[in-house]
Amino acid sequence: MADVDVLVVGAGPVGLTAALELGRRGVRCRIVDRLAAAQPYAKAVGIQPRTLEIWDAMGLVREALDAAVPMRGQLMFVNGRQVARVDLELPADIPYRFAALPQYATERLLADRLAGHGIGIERETELLSFEQDAEEVRALLRLPDGSEQQVRAGYLVGCDGAHSAVRKGLGLSFEGDAFPEQYMLGDVEVDWDLPPGFGIRSTHTDDRGATDDLLVCIPLPGHCRYRVSMLVPPELATDGSPDGVAHGLDGHRAPELHHIQAVLDRLSPRRTTASTLRWASVFRISHRLVDRYRVGRAFVAGDAAHIHPPTGAQGMNTGIQDAYNLAWKLALVIGAGAGPGLLDSYHAERHPVGEEVVGRTVRHARAGIDGDGDDLPTVLRREAQLLVGYPDSPIVGPADPTLVGPAPGDRAPDCAGLARDLATYPLRLFDLIRGPNHTLLLYANQTTAPAELHACAAAAREAAHGRLDAYAVLTPDADLRGLLLPAVHDTAGAFREAYAARRDEAFLIRPDGYLGHRTQPADPAALAAHLYRTFG
Repeated sequence: MADVDVLVVGAGPVGLTAALELGRRGVRCRIVDRLAAAQPYAKAVGIQPRTLEIWDAMGLVREALDAAVPMRGQLMFVNGRQVARVDLELPADIPYRFAALPQYATERLLADRLAGHGIGIERETELLSFEQDAEEVRALLRLPDGSEQQVRAGYLVGCDGAHSAVRKGLGLSFEGDAFPEQYMLGDVEVDWDLPPGFGIRSTHTDDRGATDDLLVCIPLPGHCRYRVSMLVPPELATDGSPDGVAHGLDGHRAPELHHIQAVLDRLSPRRTTASTLRWASVFRISHRLVDRYRVGRAFVAGDAAHIHPPTGAQGMNTGIQDAYNLAWKLALVIGAGAGPGLLDSYHAERHPVGEEVVGRTVRHARAGIDGDGDDLPTVLRREAQLLVGYPDSPIVGPADPTLVGPAPGDRAPDCAGLARDLATYPLRLFDLIRGPNHTLLLYANQTTAPAELHACAAAAREAAHGRLDAYAVLTPDADLRGLLLPAVHDTAGAFREAYAARRDEAFLIRPDGYLGHRTQPADPAALAAHLYRTFG
């Protein structure tokens, strides 16, 4: 028997998400990190609305909203003149907005919640090597005292960053290249009067229109506090990386406040003085993608699988979604008897997402965020990661091109105005699907027979090994005598509108909040057949 169900390597936001999702599902998990302590750096700071939805489902969103600040938009300047303003406004049906939160704060929130499940980060613990067979992974760890320990794990998840030991141990290719430019980051306060909550992008162009100087400022919690990034001066330039992956922070050359002030003097749209330098570093940017996210019982996620420019704050958020996608599948295979083929869907679903994000951020870094030709609402939804979908996944139902509304593989939209008999306040749909299970929603009106709903729910629960919650979603006029399922009333028709729901239609929502299947009329055999794809 394995010592632990899952060994997670890397205790950044991605590894912490994986461990937390496994822990709250009762999976025996260890999480190790070679660093002695969490880094106090504001590296990744943008929090996308989809990540806040995930934190809502994980029970973290209140703490995150308390700690974060809103990202209201971006002001763009060229050669000292404002050329554009983008307001980050989303439709009312999206429950969360764009936010900024330093990475160290994100890690603290996740680690605190993880500790509540009895799982602590094992610091100064390094993965030296591993091997696997059909039954287990055997990993060799170096412990804080320098001794070595072999751990037998059911599965190994590498969330150990751009220089991943897990990726290297699996022999995965990591094709791509590095950008020639080098940058420096700093966490400072400034005394300008620009509107709070807006990112600042200020560039200088030469006589040919090419950008030759750059300043980007992202607001952080605190008074006039920003994470600033800019081109590095020659005296701070780095020589590359020992493993050939030139990506991330360089701890050898730290910019000082006068380096940052010199760039502000050249490019700040308002005369300003920087102060309170909390940290600074030189960094490089590469764009690379692994060929496979899974090899046997080992997986890679986050920067271990994909690295790219920080344009649009996509990296950490994409990695969190990697971990969120993988963890519920591992938990079902380990604890609910789901077939091991379920784990193949991790690569099938997340590799195309990583490929799209790498390609898009490279384009945007070179040509700007408006270079794809999409309208602003589409651009904002994509940057918010609300358009991520899995239409070609082997575990989602077939799409019907004649239907409107969300298709199998799409994010399940939220909707408000639902009512329950025992609640005097309106509910959101996300209140129903927040648990760790699949959720079956059966849309019904006054003519629907309760027995049909009961048969659908029973067949689905049996196929899902009991890991399924079922609700009837009733039209405003429906009063079904004899209904034994929990029910909500779609009092204002918000569910019908959001899902383009038809009478007696069934919707299956996965634990990660994606629509797995929809069928009309609801049929017990069809629901069970779909769930067998996941549960075997």
